[in-house]
Amino acid sequence: MSDAMRIDELDEKRRYTYADYLEWEGPERFQLINGEVFQMASPSVAHQALLMGLSSSFDTWLQGKSCRAFAAPLDVRLFPKKDKSDNTVVQPDLLVVCDSSKLDKGSVNGPPDLVIEIVSPSNSHNELFLKFNYYLEAGVREYWVVDPEMKRVTTHIYENGRYISTAYKDNDSIPVTVLSGLTISLESLWTRLP
Repeated sequence: MSDAMRIDELDEKRRYTYADYLEWEGPERFQLINGEVFQMASPSVAHQALLMGLSSSFDTWLQGKSCRAFAAPLDVRLFPKKDKSDNTVVQPDLLVVCDSSKLDKGSVNGPPDLVIEIVSPSNSHNELFLKFNYYLEAGVREYWVVDPEMKRVTTHIYENGRYISTAYKDNDSIPVTVLSGLTISLESLWTRLP
């Protein structure tokens, strides 16, 4: 008999750790932000179309280079602890890791160099605000928020302990700061939308 916890047994008032998270059963996907559980909804067609386009662009550009791109679902432990008592585990839509020592069998242990989140109707403002602050605290060097409805991408570049934010829209091109030489064309990205 398994000791794993069923998802319907979660206590909304309790703070959970990565060790707890590893014990959960079921097809649902979750994130932990400071021990608080956030259930992830199934992504929309627009979300997946944008993710495929971005994943393809990053993966193609990174061929033969030391950095690697990964798409969700993949656990990212922003503040990993050996005893798995850390309580912030996120699953960004797309991430780039340049330090291979952060890659483990089941997770990325430490902040990625680049994180891209594609906004879905199910994302709460609270969740996005919390992630912004935790990515900043962890030292994620570049963080993008892609809004398919507004056809806008906001980039946050880590500089001297804070984020410098820039909004891109329409047919702008975005220089990828952590991958010098890579530029993402929004015009080609938006054509993927249904």
